[in-house]
Amino acid sequence: MSNAVLDNLKVKIFADGADINGMLEMKKNPLIKGFTTNPTLMCKAGISDYEAFARDVLDQITEEPVSFEVFADEFDEMGAQALKIASWGKNVNVKIPVMNTKREFAGPLLERLSAEGVVLNVTAIMTNEQVKAIAEAIDPNTASIISVFAGRIADTGRDPVPLMNEANEILKDLQPKADLLWASPRELLNIFQADETGCGIITVTNDVLKKLGTVGKDLDDFSAETVQMFYDDACAAGFKIDC
Repeated sequence: MSNAVLDNLKVKIFADGADINGMLEMKKNPLIKGFTTNPTLMCKAGISDYEAFARDVLDQITEEPVSFEVFADEFDEMGAQALKIASWGKNVNVKIPVMNTKREFAGPLLERLSAEGVVLNVTAIMTNEQVKAIAEAIDPNTASIISVFAGRIADTGRDPVPLMNEANEILKDLQPKADLLWASPRELLNIFQADETGCGIITVTNDVLKKLGTVGKDLDDFSAETVQMFYDDACAAGFKIDC
């Protein structure tokens, strides 16, 4: 797909999902620079064997980065899972949640793993206090991804754009090798917002990616197509009003 607007984006688009066929289809799109998944997406996709699924993905996606998440709740077990996951491929990024279910901060684990050279994708972040604490914990010599869930922040009625701008400034000062990631986007516009706020990455689901063809579309044409859709659907339904 060639589109001047999309071609000029600085932010990298990572496809978010757990359907192997969908991931391989997205791999054909030159706009897609990486992949992410999580236990919830995998559960919804009916995956029961975590490692078998991950290895299947990595057998077919060998260059682009792929993020797989730990699912333990105790930090010692998280650490063991993280090292195992990292061993599956050179393009693996390991997702670690900012806290466990007891609301205990994962900082010591992040510090240890990043010091060992594990490329982390720290996930489920909602505040810039969390961003700063993470940035102070991880090794600045190891690449990392800081995933702020901008879409979920927007779901609370808060504008995520100022928060993402501030997060970018925090990372510039403390973690120059870190990529700020705009997570859980809700609409195509979020790709351009992520680009403008200096995010290195945005994760995008297949539903949103399907809208890429509308980027730059003439709005008068879009209006006419929408009116045609309403008319065609009314005719197909056989609607009548006696006047």
